[in-house]
Amino acid sequence: MHIPVLLQPILDHLLPAARLIDGTVGAGGHSAALLQGGVGALLGFDLDPTAIRLATDRLASFGDRARIVHASYADMRLEAERIGWSDGVDAILLDFGVSSMQFDTPERGFSFRADAPLDMRFDPDAGGLSAADLINTLDQDDLADLIFRYGEERESRRIARAILRARPLTTTAALAAVIERSLPRHGDAIHPATRTFQALRIAVNDELGVIERALPQAIDLLRPGGRLAVISFHSLEDRLVKDAFRLAATDCICPPKIPVCVCGHRASVELLTRKPIVADEAEITHNARSRSAKLRVVRKRDAGTR
Repeated sequence: MHIPVLLQPILDHLLPAARLIDGTVGAGGHSAALLQGGVGALLGFDLDPTAIRLATDRLASFGDRARIVHASYADMRLEAERIGWSDGVDAILLDFGVSSMQFDTPERGFSFRADAPLDMRFDPDAGGLSAADLINTLDQDDLADLIFRYGEERESRRIARAILRARPLTTTAALAAVIERSLPRHGDAIHPATRTFQALRIAVNDELGVIERALPQAIDLLRPGGRLAVISFHSLEDRLVKDAFRLAATDCICPPKIPVCVCGHRASVELLTRKPIVADEAEITHNARSRSAKLRVVRKRDAGTR
């Protein structure tokens, strides 16, 4: 069973709520706890067909209070309007990245711990490029740039050269072996292929682009006093969230040299977490995957307040 991370802080910050959006419903852990805590109605999103089935079963006992949609949270505004929530919601939870359930399903190709096709798509039925497509079609410079940008891998060019020499590559084990041979371990805590696999997954699913499109929508959908909580798992995600929240919480964004504000920008939220909330030792002991989780929360301001 998937264990929801940072559950108690999520409950503390998002309850009570008449309407709540769970942007990545997964196996339904956060959603079930929020509904049990008194959320009136919940709209959950996920791209993964397996997650949709699991969440639907897990939340069935809540009846019409829980609606599950097979879609990206980047479509939350459209779906909210479709069900009559165009006037806003009281709380939104966004949980970025890949779930432990997806990592633990070898045939999805997210992990190199078991041999499987190089897929990595959150929704394999939706088409689009797989990780194998990227590995076997990109030229060396583009592949190295992708691995560096999304995996923050300093040896990206060496890895890209090794991949091109070994192509075609179609399985997780084959790719991991090529990377390990080109970049052997030197006492590192992580496998040499970890950052490359992260980079491919982010690129395949356009994860950072989805985040950039979703955050403004989420802030706009909140009613005055509504809260937006975001869980991120690596620095690229957290940086996007931090920057978006700082911008939304700032009145004037004019360059410092301009003596009088001319931008007209007004803060729409207030920061409830100046620094991200992280898992305590008890949670990390119970769920090691919570170690890298960071939670940031904002609250929607009343219109016209400064």
